[in-house]
Amino acid sequence: MSHIMPDPGFETPDEFDVLMSQNQVGYVTPFQSLFDEAEELLRATCPDGFEVEEIGRLAFEALPEAEKAAALDELFYAYWSGLMNDREALARYESQGGAR
Repeated sequence: MSHIMPDPGFETPDEFDVLMSQNQVGYVTPFQSLFDEAEELLRATCPDGFEVEEIGRLAFEALPEAEKAAALDELFYAYWSGLMNDREALARYESQGGAR
């Protein structure tokens, strides 16, 4: 989080957090968990297909209010990461003589 909006849930890592980090065990956020559940539900109930936005909306709406700010941060970070990856891929393509 930034100095503008400090993470209200930040605490000094406890022994469990340290062990998880040392063993490179991933952390599943509440939003990730609900996103997975929403995807499973839509796959089962919409065999003809669905839009990814439907998964996200179902997951976000199912979150407790207290988790929504963190989920938005997660979404903003994912969007920014995708944007940076696209920019880097385009720069590599152009540097190799791709688009002119």
